[in-house]
Amino acid sequence: MDTRAAYPSDLTRDEWAQVERVIPAPKPGGRPAKHDRREIVDGLLYVARTGCQWRAMPHDLPPWATVYWYFRIWKRDGTFDRLMDLLRGDVRQAEGRQRQPSAAILDSQSVKTTGRGGPAATTRASRSTAASGTSSWMRSA
Repeated sequence: MDTRAAYPSDLTRDEWAQVERVIPAPKPGGRPAKHDRREIVDGLLYVARTGCQWRAMPHDLPPWATVYWYFRIWKRDGTFDRLMDLLRGDVRQAEGRQRQPSAAILDSQSVKTTGRGGPAATTRASRSTAASGTSSWMRSA
């Protein structure tokens, strides 16, 4: 990371120390990792912060395909969920609260529909309606 200028989305040294606890290390044996895990996370944050397309990532970050591959793997294996749990716990603890919430709020919303709903409202117009040039939604108005 020392070879390129930092982006505003890059992690600071302290932020990386927190995140590094959850990011999987390269597996031992086999081919060595070509890109540092911190650079990959910085690439993910760049895409998330700027909203750019994967292929539009700057060339001084790891290749977009590599960053995207790690995004998919870490999403699938729960790395992002563990990261959010860890960071949420750190924030709660810094605020003097317990790491885990003790209560939750569940909300439900019902949406009322008109009496004209149902399958009949979505069927195609009859032949007589089609022949007259008036569609069913125009007749009901």
